[in-house]
Amino acid sequence: MASHRKSRPSGTRAAGIRTPALATAALTSMALFSQTAEAAPPEDGKPSLEEVEKKVDALYRQAESATEKYNAAKERTGKQRKQVDTLLDDVARRTDRLNTARAELGSFAAAQYRTGAAAPDTATFLLADSPQDYFDQTQLMSRLTSRQKGAVDDYVTQQSATMEKRQEAARSLETLTETQDDLKTAKTTVQTKLASARELLSQLTAAEKARLAAIEKRQEEAAARKAAELAKQQAAAADQETSSSSASTGSASGSAYATKAAKAIAFARAQIGKPYVWGATGPGSYDCSGLSQAAWKAAGVSLPRTTYDQVNAGTAVPLADARPGDLVFFYDDVSHVGIYIGDGMMIHAPKPGAYVREESIYYGGESIIHSVVRPA
Repeated sequence: MASHRKSRPSGTRAAGIRTPALATAALTSMALFSQTAEAAPPEDGKPSLEEVEKKVDALYRQAESATEKYNAAKERTGKQRKQVDTLLDDVARRTDRLNTARAELGSFAAAQYRTGAAAPDTATFLLADSPQDYFDQTQLMSRLTSRQKGAVDDYVTQQSATMEKRQEAARSLETLTETQDDLKTAKTTVQTKLASARELLSQLTAAEKARLAAIEKRQEEAAARKAAELAKQQAAAADQETSSSSASTGSASGSAYATKAAKAIAFARAQIGKPYVWGATGPGSYDCSGLSQAAWKAAGVSLPRTTYDQVNAGTAVPLADARPGDLVFFYDDVSHVGIYIGDGMMIHAPKPGAYVREESIYYGGESIIHSVVRPA
């Protein structure tokens, strides 16, 4: 009996030790498995579809921003090249005149030599380090005839002007080289960003592409609803203005703007379906600012080339007061623009791989709208 009583507590203690240990191990194992399952990246490390969409959108945005920098550098390059060409032509003409003046002085020197003058003044002048050095040393001017003096004056004037223009041309060439470097850098950035975006999209399966299209469809529907809300607000404001006794104020200028805006919109609408091509200004393809510039040019209004300049080429107005024809700018860096056509909609060249189209101004959400500008 005693032996039996001793064996039971021993067995009980052994069981009591093993049971908690096994339970703890099991719980720990389950927790680790759960954490591992949650932390494991989907599909062998591939980013989620939502992450791909965000990365692609970011790359397109960066490419568009680089495109506007490319446009600005290209415009500066064109202007600076014309300036350099003009300066070089001017230097060439001045050099011809300088050579003519030098030849005339040479004829005087030759004449002095033939008459046997011991120290031909004109020859000495030509060999001096500078005209002023010679004048200071010999007081040549007091001994020259009026014709010779005129030739010397002309030579000095031409020499000084030619030197100045050559220096100006050299500075302009240096500036042109710097701008060409900026142009090359912007072009490389655009190409790199677009290549990265294409690489990400190429890795999607057919099913993933279908899901991505569905996500974009939902975003378009949400943007369309937001545009409809703005259209209602603007319609209500227009009705109130029409019923107001002071509605006639400024009607003439408003009518003139509406006429120009209609021409700009008609041009933009005729471009729908043409591809977005970075740096393009038409007629077969456009980037965003190339389209807005071309559309308003059709209405007789000259706009700058880039979004950075177009945003300052008119009067800023509240979004609620936007009229057809106004330019809507997007993002903090003002790297995108569309042409407002009313009812919360616009025509724009969206991004690489897309075509000129009509779309809600809320296509990327309300937060990305930067400003609205009336260009005329």
